[in-house]
Amino acid sequence: MIVPAFEEYEPALDCPCPGCAARRRDLARGLPVRAGGHPGAHGTRRALVLVTAAGVAFGATGSGAWAEAGADGTGLDTFASSGAVLAAVPGEEPEPETPQGGSGPLHGKPSPGPGPGVGKPSAPLRATTRADIINRAKRWVGAQVPYSMTKYWSDGYRQDCSGYVSMAWNLAGNEWTGSLAQYGVKIAREDLQPGDMLLFHNPSDPNKGSHVTLFGGWTDYTHAYYIAYEQTQPHTRTQSTPMAYWNNSARYVPYRYRGLTEGAAGSKAVTVASYPGASAFGPGARNKYVTQLGRMLVERGGKRFYSLGPGPRWEEADRRATQAFQVAQGWRGAEADGLPGPQTWRLLVNGQGKGIPGAGGRSAGRAAGGGAASGGGASAGRAPSGGTTAGVPAYPGLGSFRPGRSGPYVERLGERLVRKGFGRHYTSGPGPSWGEADRRNVEAFQRAQGWRGSAADGYPGPETWRRLFG
Repeated sequence: MIVPAFEEYEPALDCPCPGCAARRRDLARGLPVRAGGHPGAHGTRRALVLVTAAGVAFGATGSGAWAEAGADGTGLDTFASSGAVLAAVPGEEPEPETPQGGSGPLHGKPSPGPGPGVGKPSAPLRATTRADIINRAKRWVGAQVPYSMTKYWSDGYRQDCSGYVSMAWNLAGNEWTGSLAQYGVKIAREDLQPGDMLLFHNPSDPNKGSHVTLFGGWTDYTHAYYIAYEQTQPHTRTQSTPMAYWNNSARYVPYRYRGLTEGAAGSKAVTVASYPGASAFGPGARNKYVTQLGRMLVERGGKRFYSLGPGPRWEEADRRATQAFQVAQGWRGAEADGLPGPQTWRLLVNGQGKGIPGAGGRSAGRAAGGGAASGGGASAGRAPSGGTTAGVPAYPGLGSFRPGRSGPYVERLGERLVRKGFGRHYTSGPGPSWGEADRRNVEAFQRAQGWRGSAADGYPGPETWRRLFG
């Protein structure tokens, strides 16, 4: 009888097999606290490889075969070759290999360990757009930046999962999963849009399971899978991922960057998440918040109220535009007095709620892109508007084209796209449920108009609608 021999082995850094994955997890847990290890870890467990002295293989012979059950490279991989079987550690759920450094400066030395996850951001928020977030994320994907909790890429950000999101969100320093939430606003999963993050922080053992990904968009109308941008072993990647992740799915929390701004091209307005207070608005007020309010109202369809454009001094135009936005939400009386309260400010900052109806009754969406879930619709303001056109059906509003929404307007839009020659992404024809095929066809139509960037995000704004049906 052949007697198996047990040997200890060192895991390869880029090997996705469960044996190496488990060994790397054990080594991470055995790190000293100053290097990011867990204080309760008292060493590492022994990982074993079953090696037979004769050519005995389970499931395959000859040159060998890989059977992958996990698309993330950490699922059950069985390598059968002449003489060796790598077996997974029984009873353990695969987890991402994400040991991480703590909060620290760009190009800085690794922190002595993850810092506290409470308090406010240590630096002012930097303005950024969804398109910029995804473009930065793609640069690391293209460069295949190697995963490391101690190394820094040429842009100054740490090469782990939290450093990756810090880079994509253009934060002033390197954060970790215990501090990233300070820079975001918690949202519902159904409201996720490209550039938002899905965060799981395990406070009892930060290096066990803690992970963060960037949301790149739904793969289809079921919302069961999404395109994830993430930094993991062996390097940065993007792929279709089950919502919210391959494991610990229920523990991932979606956040939207608090410094997100979706203003017109060249706008330097910074989105401030916190409501500045009622005293910042009204007769006699003059400050940056009045300017920001006006720009957000213009983006949501209030341009006609301004003859010279928003400015820092409170004017009657600001009151009328604010009131129009409030009325569009269905508010009346004191709730629509034209003075922005916390709820009005929240809806404007987060791109939520209904846009201001146009003079002809057509709902105006946001001027910049960012997806339908937040009221986005890039073509609403970036593209030149031709006004009301006779024979064009009334624009139903951006809310009709959000992921998961169904209705006759979606099907009507799809049929029109097909008639215009922009239906190649449909596999079974247009239907009443908004899906990724609709978005990609709309994006193709927008690009055919010469629009680029967030002006061609695939969500139909009023100008896209007018050109399609005009």
